[in-house]
Amino acid sequence: MPRIDAHLHVFTKVSSEFPREISDVWPAEREESVEKLLDEMEKHQIDQAVLVQMAGTSIKQHRYLLHCLKAYPNRFLGIGLVPEGHPNPADHMAELTDETGIIGFRFSTFGGPRDIFAKMDVREFEAYPIWKCAAERDYVLWLYPNAINAHLLPYLIQEFPQVRVVLNHLAVCPGKGKFSWDKFGRPQIQVTGYNLTMHTTYRLARFENVNVHLSGQYAFSTEEFPYKDLAGWHRGLLTGFGAKRLMWATDFPWILEEPGYGKLTTVIEELLPDLSAAELADIMGGNAKRILRFPDL
Repeated sequence: MPRIDAHLHVFTKVSSEFPREISDVWPAEREESVEKLLDEMEKHQIDQAVLVQMAGTSIKQHRYLLHCLKAYPNRFLGIGLVPEGHPNPADHMAELTDETGIIGFRFSTFGGPRDIFAKMDVREFEAYPIWKCAAERDYVLWLYPNAINAHLLPYLIQEFPQVRVVLNHLAVCPGKGKFSWDKFGRPQIQVTGYNLTMHTTYRLARFENVNVHLSGQYAFSTEEFPYKDLAGWHRGLLTGFGAKRLMWATDFPWILEEPGYGKLTTVIEELLPDLSAAELADIMGGNAKRILRFPDL
């Protein structure tokens, strides 16, 4: 069974060859290269990984991701981004997925009614063309919804049951104003023990096409590794979704300094110690290979 890191990011210095957006956290000179990632993967016996685009939604800003996928076609699959408000997202998605190794797209908003009691017609949601394209072209949708959008998800998933859906980072839907960066340059999301959006994401377990990342623990925990305060959260996801629909991931590069890539390869065993060997193997890579259709090595 392969070991697959199912969600991470790589980027290089800004150049004419590889343009990207910049920020205080990923300034123009910062580089977290695919070669650096491969060194960590080799060191800790990780076979394959999913590279998720960041720092730009345009076609040209995907160049480094496309370069990595072309250079290492058997090691990586890619997840792209769609510019918000794109007049024809299907064209953008098709251009990025034409034998490139990009298999799907990540986004956070759906453009439906904010009122949970409003009439819900998914054909009027701004994201409807993206979901429709994903259904027609068999793309994966990689979702990290804002809390204000969480109530819209069931309507879209019910409309498109054939679309493979992956909920990022423990199926958390971050609330407005709850995002920050810590001293290690890692995202931090303020959550409480009673998280209303979790009621929505747990209920999505009834849809067989919905899967969840066991990742990003550092962003939600109030403790150091192994984040024991999230053990119950992990057990809840295991109970709801079952071991066949959970995928382990590191969220490289944010975790390199603290706690380190190697420690995160053991976090599932730490938080779900009662898993069978077969269940652990599924979560650590078997599910990603099957659901995302990784090539054989």
